[in-house]
Amino acid sequence: MKERLAKFSIGEVVRHKVFPFRGVIFDVDPEFANTEEWWNSIPAEVRPSKDQPFYHLLAENDESEYVAYVSEQNLVNDESGTPLRNPQIYQIFDQAPSGQFRPKMSFAH
Repeated sequence: MKERLAKFSIGEVVRHKVFPFRGVIFDVDPEFANTEEWWNSIPAEVRPSKDQPFYHLLAENDESEYVAYVSEQNLVNDESGTPLRNPQIYQIFDQAPSGQFRPKMSFAH
């Protein structure tokens, strides 16, 4: 297995390339680490490769806030600057004046 470096890091604000949601990364898996059931629920024509980083997001769309699990190939940086409303973000992260999110010390390892 070759080592892959994650393109995005914890605290980055990203959006999905296809679906209308965005969020803050709170964890990264170096490769797919979810259930086969979850994997098979993705339509085959858009199912991403398992051998890439997958990201756990505190995500939101126009209707709700939730946790999403997304492949690296389906994420891009969110440059909108629009504030995020997911309340969990502010429980886990502090927001720097630059807009970057940093884990609160109580959540650091």
